[in-house]
Amino acid sequence: MKFMCIGYLDAAKMDALPKDEVHAIMRECKPHLETFHGSGRVVLDAGLDQGPMRLRRRNGEVEAADVPAIDARGTPGSVFLIEARDMEEAIRLASLHPTVQVEAGERLGWEIDIYPVHSFRGKEG
Repeated sequence: MKFMCIGYLDAAKMDALPKDEVHAIMRECKPHLETFHGSGRVVLDAGLDQGPMRLRRRNGEVEAADVPAIDARGTPGSVFLIEARDMEEAIRLASLHPTVQVEAGERLGWEIDIYPVHSFRGKEG
């Protein structure tokens, strides 16, 4: 079964950090990413830039708009798709991701939501 995971961060806190501190935190992520990817269960892993667009249908037309900068959920910073037997295993696998392994993530609002995927169409492997 596949699970879509979305990693969130507090963009204001991240943006307030000096660049060298951000780079140091990202270096801390690397060994955790290697372990995560080494599980062999990661189908897709993507880091997201800020500045997303939202599409919606209004009055019979598709309209594009900026996503509000402040969202109660935080800012998505990563998205990954994993293969797991069940939610318990998905939690175990997602727990390998730097979002919840790197200590600085706690003060920077890093967290992960895990969604069971009921349909998937895409390139495998």
